[in-house]
Amino acid sequence: MHTLLPFLLAMVAAIVLLNMWATKLKIAYPILLVIAGLLISFIPGLPVVKIDPDLIFFLFLPPLLFEAAWSISFKEMKKWWRIIGSFAFLVVFFTALSVALVTNHIIPGFTIALGFLLGGIVSPPDAVSTGAITKFVKIPKSTSAILEGESLLNDASSLIIFRFALVAVGTGQFIWQEATLSFLWMVIGGVGIGLLLGWIFVQAHKRLPTDAPSDIALTLIEPYFMYWIAEQVHSSGVLAVVAGGLFMSSKRLIFLNSASRIKGYSVWESFVFILNGIVFLIIGLELPEIVDGLRSKGIPLGTAIGYGLLVTGVLVGARIISSYAAMVTTFIFRPSVAPRATSRKRQMLMPLLLGWTGMRGVVSLAAALAIPVTLADGTAFPYRNLILFITFVVILVTLVVQGLTLPYFISRTQLFVGLNAGKEDETGHEIKQKLRQHIYQFLKSKYDNELQGNKGMEKMLHHWEEKTKAADDDWMNDKTKAIFVEMLESQRQFLAELNKDPSINEETIRQQLYQIDLEEERLKII
Repeated sequence: MHTLLPFLLAMVAAIVLLNMWATKLKIAYPILLVIAGLLISFIPGLPVVKIDPDLIFFLFLPPLLFEAAWSISFKEMKKWWRIIGSFAFLVVFFTALSVALVTNHIIPGFTIALGFLLGGIVSPPDAVSTGAITKFVKIPKSTSAILEGESLLNDASSLIIFRFALVAVGTGQFIWQEATLSFLWMVIGGVGIGLLLGWIFVQAHKRLPTDAPSDIALTLIEPYFMYWIAEQVHSSGVLAVVAGGLFMSSKRLIFLNSASRIKGYSVWESFVFILNGIVFLIIGLELPEIVDGLRSKGIPLGTAIGYGLLVTGVLVGARIISSYAAMVTTFIFRPSVAPRATSRKRQMLMPLLLGWTGMRGVVSLAAALAIPVTLADGTAFPYRNLILFITFVVILVTLVVQGLTLPYFISRTQLFVGLNAGKEDETGHEIKQKLRQHIYQFLKSKYDNELQGNKGMEKMLHHWEEKTKAADDDWMNDKTKAIFVEMLESQRQFLAELNKDPSINEETIRQQLYQIDLEEERLKII
């Protein structure tokens, strides 16, 4: 413990420093973390990092999925549900099938079940990597929503494939009838448990006398409860966390106060950043042990690298083919929702961009590490080290090659230049104008008498119309403060109604709600 604790603290410090360096270089921090982990692993005397395969999912996945469900816009997911659904389920299955067929044909002794196991591991793109890379280039909110929605759901679909393949490898058989019933229970049970627990947690936050620290502490343990309970009844813990997280996210204005929302955002941002950083470092740190395992099985390193590059090529090719197939299908059956571009060339390049965003990361590593060391009969799990190595190669190549070239590809092709240019800023400005009008009408209709000759009320109006802070705080008496708080709550309700407009991006609404929360917190210290 005395050896491991300094090492873990050093890992966190390295994550922070590498993130700052990545920001300065304007590249995604997962790229540097993977390479750094690989380099650090060659330092002699470091403790071997080993995680129990049974705990890897439970430790990392619940909070990462829960935070992703809170961050994504459910309204945007509904708007683009067709393409999100196709990429999250159909494309994942097509990718896993492609990997299974190719590896079964190329790798000696590699069965179809092992191929599906590997395909389930490497098929889901990583949202963290994509988000970290695309923050350095401007892409439309619609494209961002599709990538985020896909990454949230494809984790569940790929892990379902992984689980069934794991059973097939362990038992040597696959019964379709049982698999179908099990699949339905995993989906329906997982979603149902997540929604039920999400509702219970919302009620607990509302009815218990919680404050910001206790609210945040509860949100940190809630995804673990969702995942664990769903897994205990053999349904999908991943779907339970996603469904529960989406439900609680939609109710955040009801059961969390402004302090809990503001402080919780910072806590969760730091927590998830550290979790992601540790996982990406582990990817590199695990490689020497994986290579030793390959050598013990008599598999040449060059051959294993070739297998990894082959699988990477299959993944990239399958995703690009799927992207163009989705575009053609959309133009045929739903031309009204087809993606818009300023030229035919750009329209044809968009699926290529979507296909090139398939960086792999946290979920793939977690799934690979979760493969048991031995089967139920005590024999070694077949090809475990090779699967781990191929997964590492896929993560490294997609992160470094696609991750470094994606920003250049976007800027070089100028895909999004002139596309919705200034529209988001204009929408934000319109919302601010509507808010000012709403505030004025609210005060005039409810507190018209107090407005007459009341300098405090006049300053309040001036504050919201001109967005300037008063030079002195003596005007904010108890009566004025109560009206101010009521006015802020009225703005939240107004924005919630405004968010029902499908043409308004939810991210813009959330930014305004965050500003309102900050105003309420500032009011408490006056």
